[in-house]
Amino acid sequence: MNAALLLLADSRLPAGGHGHSGGAEEAVRIGAITGPEDLARFLRGRLATAGLVAAALAAAACRLGGGSEVVEGAWRGLDTEADARTASPAQRSASRTQGRLLLRSARRIWPSATLDLAARAVPEGPHHPIALGAVAAAAGCTPHDAALATAYTSITGPATAAVRLLGLDPVVVHRVLAGLVPDLEGVARTAHARTAWEDLPAHAAPALDLLAEHHLRTEVRLFVS
Repeated sequence: MNAALLLLADSRLPAGGHGHSGGAEEAVRIGAITGPEDLARFLRGRLATAGLVAAALAAAACRLGGGSEVVEGAWRGLDTEADARTASPAQRSASRTQGRLLLRSARRIWPSATLDLAARAVPEGPHHPIALGAVAAAAGCTPHDAALATAYTSITGPATAAVRLLGLDPVVVHRVLAGLVPDLEGVARTAHARTAWEDLPAHAAPALDLLAEHHLRTEVRLFVS
């Protein structure tokens, strides 16, 4: 295992991820998540849809970043693929915010021409999985590493948010996450196997889209998304 993968997946990485709940806050507000069992179902569904899509995009970005003579247009093109797979305007905005913050921090942690090029290509901020894949390439990780880190963060963020929102026992929540390890590994393998951009997963998650849009209109919020 590449040690840089641990840094990428670390919640302490100063990239603003702690401010996003991945839909968990709104799910708690409407009563869709009330305890560990609900949380497990939510995370499993999120991993199989949005998590898989993000992991595949990150793997593609890592593969692109590890190539030679990459042009700005390629980064813009892959970011457009991410845009097309994110139906909710609220989720698109949150993804770009996280991607911009991640890229800003990573350019100081892992200075590289790859990250400079990605930042120039998408000045408004690349989508989060595109940024994560680019950072993975700059850190010397493989596309599989990028997919695994992205799949991991797609469920650990909401899980941590649920602990804060509901006062759940962190040990119980980590047991929920441990139960999802086989799913995580399966998603990473599937995401890494897709190489052609037109074959990247495009699994829709209408419930997550609705949660994101409703959350944006909620006056009192603990998380940005």
